[in-house]
Amino acid sequence: MQDGSPPVVAHLSLTALEPSTWTLEVLLSLLHSPLSQTAPNPTPEPLLTPVAPAPGQGSTGVSDTVIPAQPGTSTTSGFLPDWSIGEWLGYSGIIVLALALTIVATTTLWWMLHAWRSADDLRATQFSSSPRPARHRFTLLVPGRHEEEVMGQTLDRLAQQDHPDFEIIAIVGHDDPGTELVVRQAAARHPDLIKVVVDDSVPKNKPKALNRALQIATGDVVGVFDAEDEVHPGLLTVVDSKFQETGADVVQGGVQLMNFETSWWSLRNVLEYYFWFRSRLHFHARSKFIPLGGNTVFVTRDRLEWSKGWDDQCLAEDCELGVRLSSDGAKVVVAYNPEYVTREETPPTLKSLYKQRTRWNQGFLQVLGKGEWKALPTLRQRMYARYLLNMPFLQAATGLLIPISLAFILLVKVPTPVALITFLPLVPTVITLVAEAAGLTEFGRVYDKKVRVRDYVRLVLGLVPYQVFLAAAAVRSVVRQLKGDGSWEKTEHTGAHRDASAAPAPTPELATTAGVAR
Repeated sequence: MQDGSPPVVAHLSLTALEPSTWTLEVLLSLLHSPLSQTAPNPTPEPLLTPVAPAPGQGSTGVSDTVIPAQPGTSTTSGFLPDWSIGEWLGYSGIIVLALALTIVATTTLWWMLHAWRSADDLRATQFSSSPRPARHRFTLLVPGRHEEEVMGQTLDRLAQQDHPDFEIIAIVGHDDPGTELVVRQAAARHPDLIKVVVDDSVPKNKPKALNRALQIATGDVVGVFDAEDEVHPGLLTVVDSKFQETGADVVQGGVQLMNFETSWWSLRNVLEYYFWFRSRLHFHARSKFIPLGGNTVFVTRDRLEWSKGWDDQCLAEDCELGVRLSSDGAKVVVAYNPEYVTREETPPTLKSLYKQRTRWNQGFLQVLGKGEWKALPTLRQRMYARYLLNMPFLQAATGLLIPISLAFILLVKVPTPVALITFLPLVPTVITLVAEAAGLTEFGRVYDKKVRVRDYVRLVLGLVPYQVFLAAAAVRSVVRQLKGDGSWEKTEHTGAHRDASAAPAPTPELATTAGVAR
């Protein structure tokens, strides 16, 4: 007998027979079996066929013990996992958070890349290369509070505009002698252009100052600038032409922070502005719902009289004005050329940036609560407005849920499907990071800035900390809003962008020519 497994014959011990005897017995049994009279079955029969025991009959030897389902596995009665209530709550929270983050990241990515989707879109965002002759008179409002370090130079730059018809109104507080001195010195240098208005309101804020100056404005177009702005001398000329070309009620120009090399967070702050004014605002204008920027924004006098100026109870008066104008069907045009952007600096400290973001977020919440966006004509616009104005709530909820979810993931064994869902936000986030790196490269090329390898490293390493920082500011804005604290927190300025600015300085000849034209 060769080495191998013997055939299985129930209760037959082949080793108990002699070789000749058991061979004969096996052959005879095969000849007389039914299988020898039928065709062979290619499918082997099961060795054991389980049969349920009759009542009262003992076990057949096959175990009938039911093994309980393990947590996280599907039950035999349905498709839902067999989770406890605590697991359902925890896992559902993780899934909802992951999906919410994915939606927010995807929409943000879509908006920030709007201007680059086609060559036509990119060209549509620009000022005309051949501006028309001047037709409008401009009033430029420049509020400043404790801005003696930067405001004098800003007024000098504005006074050198090459447009033939404009005036500048500088607004200072009655309790700010340092800034008032600088402003009056600038007015003495440009007596035909600069007026000084003293704001005696209490408490003070930017929209109150703007409304105070609006009472004596003589221009049919009113522009707003901040105290630290670096303004191109040809800006008013191209803005005037844009009003004529489009019949706009509002023209929003570009604003760009410049000092990206100051700190890890200033780099991200600079890129935020780059994508916001270069692309996102154009998308908002096309959607006919736009939160306006705080400066380099120009509104017709008729529209400002209709709106009764700016809401002096709102911490984001620019956003609020944009929402009201959008709801009334005003035409808003956004234009961006790198050479014409207004250059600014990032807040000098992380604490100052934190307060600034808190104020902006709380202003969005105030606009949401006022409800003027409900007058938008289409459901799509209203849903879009609700989503955009609710962004501080979304960021705050994210900031609160992220540590809870991380702790849950680290301390509790998460099922594989749930773990996979948590990676969904990484897809748009990674794409956004790549787009930001490309944007940093383009920023350096457009503004003649040297971008180094360490800047790209800071961009990547700062991604998560900066998002956590923004979430913290959003949480603070929600808390302040719930407490009814609407106090104005001012952003300090030091002029860091002027040290790094590559903007060409206006020549004395240009200023002389402009003065003669006026």
